[in-house]
Amino acid sequence: MAYSDFKTLEQAIERLELTVIDQPHLFQNVPPVAPSARLQETLDETLDLASSISTEKARSELLITPILLEIRRMFLDHISLFSGNTFNVEDTKGLTGAFDFLMSASRNQSIITAPVLTLVEAKDNDLRIGLGQCVAQMYAASLFNDRHGQPGQTIYGAVSTGTNWKFLKLSGSTIEIDLTEYFILQLPKILGILSLPFR
Repeated sequence: MAYSDFKTLEQAIERLELTVIDQPHLFQNVPPVAPSARLQETLDETLDLASSISTEKARSELLITPILLEIRRMFLDHISLFSGNTFNVEDTKGLTGAFDFLMSASRNQSIITAPVLTLVEAKDNDLRIGLGQCVAQMYAASLFNDRHGQPGQTIYGAVSTGTNWKFLKLSGSTIEIDLTEYFILQLPKILGILSLPFR
């Protein structure tokens, strides 16, 4: 079993023995962050293109990657960003395979270093499909942090089509899912939530 085998949220919750709480407006008090002119120009150029191509790969490269790079720049490259790397944490629980995006509060870009704080799962058009996989990767990040001397870290996650974003938070064995779905027109709010783990 691997991350991609967690096809549903229910499957991830049951297999990993987590408690799930639906929270409307979980991140409503997070202050928005204005996008830079650089990011805004990039998205102005790529939004229609990504929608026209309409593949998961195009949305990842043209929309999600520029947004995550903006977060990295905000913190003066003091956080690391990984894309598509293997993250084998616990074979017996099926926590193996590659993730779409991972961010760590470390400058080390050569290897993944604890604490891992944010994971983003890219999906083509249905956010619900990515929830189980994202939860499994978040749980793996929590185990990874524990084993590397950073126990008790809250892990944040997101499932995104590039234009639509849904956010999650894992604390201990409790996963909170924000029922609010954010859209690319709410970019300052999306940036605010993505930057939250690194403040």
